[in-house]
Amino acid sequence: MCLIAFAWQVHPRWRLVLAGNRDESHARPSAELARWDDLPIVGGRDLEAGGTWLGVTDTGRCCVVTNVRDPRDPQIGASRGLLATDYLTGAADATAHAQHLLAQAAGYRPFNLLTFDAQAAFYLGNRPEARAQAVTPGVHGLSNADFNTPWPKTRALMARLATWIEAGDADDFAPLFAALADERQAPDAELPDTGIGLERERWLSAAFIRGADYGTRASTVVAIGHDGQHVIAERRFGPEGRFLGESRLPFGEHAVPG
Repeated sequence: MCLIAFAWQVHPRWRLVLAGNRDESHARPSAELARWDDLPIVGGRDLEAGGTWLGVTDTGRCCVVTNVRDPRDPQIGASRGLLATDYLTGAADATAHAQHLLAQAAGYRPFNLLTFDAQAAFYLGNRPEARAQAVTPGVHGLSNADFNTPWPKTRALMARLATWIEAGDADDFAPLFAALADERQAPDAELPDTGIGLERERWLSAAFIRGADYGTRASTVVAIGHDGQHVIAERRFGPEGRFLGESRLPFGEHAVPG
């Protein structure tokens, strides 16, 4: 993922509401949102490395990973996508997992990781050093920087998620997908300097990235209920933002696999 806003323990119906965009090379092979045949995961799948950028389980776990935008940092180490797969299929709860991963985080490519279970949520990262932070109740954001770094598109998505919560329609995800589809670029004065040049900073400052070779591949909304009933929805896109399809899957302890 490259842009995430989420509300943890603030919605009357949903323990977690998460909205995010995955930006990636259009040439990288990926499978759409589905129940996996070989592992108890619901999510998209990176067919090159075998992991996922965002996944959930019927037990109410959720995990999402982003990279860290720094062209000076070599992409050396184990695949980030395996972090999500390992958490979602592991026996450790979010707290124990965070303590364990902290000792191993340096061995992975630069990452930000969010983990959720029924009781706790954690942010973990390994740049500039390994760290773990419990997530407090509230609306938070994450992109390709640090947790809650105030990049314009992150702030904007957090604000629109907060507005959606206040509106009170827990089943209508259309406003969240509209926020994820926002192509407005931030003013130059608000752009971060991540070492990629002004033109690329402008292009990547939009929530939705449209490009021939690289861009937003998937927009996803996750809603995990206090009652054990959950839903995940995904919209998929090809080169130049071409719409490829949409899926919505219920999951939870009583969900029927399909």
